[in-house]
Amino acid sequence: MNCQWKHKLCPSQNYIQTKKMEEKQMENNKIIITISREFGSGGRELGKRLSDTFGIPCYDKEIIALIAKEDGFDENYVAHMSEKKIQSAYPLTIGHQFITAMNHEAEQAIKIAIRQRKIIERFAAQGSCIIVGRSADVILEKYSPFNIFVYANREVKLQRCKAYAPVGENLTTAEL
Repeated sequence: MNCQWKHKLCPSQNYIQTKKMEEKQMENNKIIITISREFGSGGRELGKRLSDTFGIPCYDKEIIALIAKEDGFDENYVAHMSEKKIQSAYPLTIGHQFITAMNHEAEQAIKIAIRQRKIIERFAAQGSCIIVGRSADVILEKYSPFNIFVYANREVKLQRCKAYAPVGENLTTAEL
C-alpha cells in the first residue's frame, strides 16, 4: 500500500504504526512521545493536550529552565544558545575531531547541547513522557518513541504567533 503523509493520514498505515508503537512501548510499560515541529505550528499546544489526555508529563521549556537552574545560566541565554548556536557548533565535531581553537560561544553551545541530551535521556529513563522539540526524536531513538511532526502553512503559523505573542510584543510579519 502506498500512503501519502504530506497531505493526509492514511488510516490503515496510521493504525499499523500506532500498533507498532504500542507493542514496543508496552514492553517497558512506558509511553514516550516526541514532537518535532515548525515554528508557530502548534507543537507545544499538541504536547500539552496529549499530556492532559494521557496523564503523563510534557517537557518543552522546562528543559531550558532545568539547564539554567542546574548550571547557573540565565534561561534566556540557554534558550538562545540551544535554538541558535547549537547548530553552528555541529560542524566542529564532524569526524569526531574537535577543533582546538574553538571560541567560548561554541564551547558553551556544545555544553548546553550535552546537558540537554542528558536531561532528555533522564526524563525518558524515569518513565512515560512527552518531549517537544530539542531533537528528542533523535536523542531517544533507542526508546522507539512515537514521533510526531507538526507543520502548518505560513498564514496559520503567522496567525498563531500573533495570537500567542506576549503582551506588548508587536513583531512584524517579516520578523516572525
